[in-house]
Amino acid sequence: MKLFDVYQINDITIVKAQGSYVWDENGVQYLDMYGGHAVISIGHTHPHWVERIEEQLHKIAFYSNSVRIPIQQELADKLEVVSGKKNYQLFLCNSGAEANENAMKLASFHNGKKKVVAFSKSFHGRTSLAVAVTDNPAILAPVNETPNVIFLPFNNEQALEDCFRENGNEISSVIVEGIQGVGGINIATEAFLLKIRALCDQYNAVYIADSVQCGYGRTGSFFSHDHANVNADIYTMAKGMGNGFPVAGILIAPQFKPRQGMLGTTFGGNHLACAAALAVLEVIEKENLIEQARQRGMYLVNRLRKIDGIENIRGRGLMIGFDVPEELKDLRKNLLNNQNIFTGEAKPNVIRLLPSLAISKKQVDEFLEALQEEIDQLKNAGETGNAVGKEQVASETA
Repeated sequence: MKLFDVYQINDITIVKAQGSYVWDENGVQYLDMYGGHAVISIGHTHPHWVERIEEQLHKIAFYSNSVRIPIQQELADKLEVVSGKKNYQLFLCNSGAEANENAMKLASFHNGKKKVVAFSKSFHGRTSLAVAVTDNPAILAPVNETPNVIFLPFNNEQALEDCFRENGNEISSVIVEGIQGVGGINIATEAFLLKIRALCDQYNAVYIADSVQCGYGRTGSFFSHDHANVNADIYTMAKGMGNGFPVAGILIAPQFKPRQGMLGTTFGGNHLACAAALAVLEVIEKENLIEQARQRGMYLVNRLRKIDGIENIRGRGLMIGFDVPEELKDLRKNLLNNQNIFTGEAKPNVIRLLPSLAISKKQVDEFLEALQEEIDQLKNAGETGNAVGKEQVASETA
């Protein structure tokens, strides 16, 4: 049987991982500056994370939500402390798309309205409603199309005000990433997020903070929306929540009243997932990783701004992007092939950096040195090519 061929795959087989490094089947070491789409929050195979999962595995790995699962409450209590979100409620599920799907469904249950406001360059997942609010027609199947989604330009307060003035009584929710990841590390302004909050309050709409990639301490605050000093009605979480173990959830403000059967999941909140998620929070708290992410990110951005050739360096904490000009278009490929460094991308020309929050300053310097080397190589190759081209033109016209 063949695997369904939908992924662009590097011809590398990773067999071992530790901290911010991974190794392939030939023993070659790679520096991981991407964390598998921002999933690795506390470092690959962190000893406490492994221990927590192993300990739980010897007790019980899974039973459904038809019985009491005390570790779910343990996770909720720890999440309240580390996130600082008091009096919120927790619903556990399995993936970021599922979290966003449930958030929009819950919003619609809450206010009885249908329309959802989303933004240009957004990415919210690949399930039915999540993909409908994702700004990428290439991954939207006809069955996912709905007239209930309104796309607006990102960071445009006037467009948002105009939309609510015209459709406010029909708008159920606004879903927004504090920093767009797949869209290219685009940061929502404080004024824009505050405007969303004010309009949602005015029109009885629900503010959904998609924190799947930009949450869990990655930006130097627990949620990237916290930088604007705004509280959302629902926060969605996944990726870094389990450090590689599939787990997700939504934090739900106290005004939302649950009823039995409203939401549901088979695997969400299972014993192993909760053990993994607890370990992540315990390590984040003990190792002060949110503050470390803030400091490492500032250091990395400041150093990147001194490198000639790359453009528009932006981000918060360890969610960083920069633009690559045409003359350096092979930079990401060369970092992997020549320097053994994984980075991410966003089309058409953005390199994304999403390393573990526990990455060391030495490893950051290792990346910066390799980046400078590859930029110099590409520039030199370009200058040589231009010189050869000019010589050929001169000889042909002589």
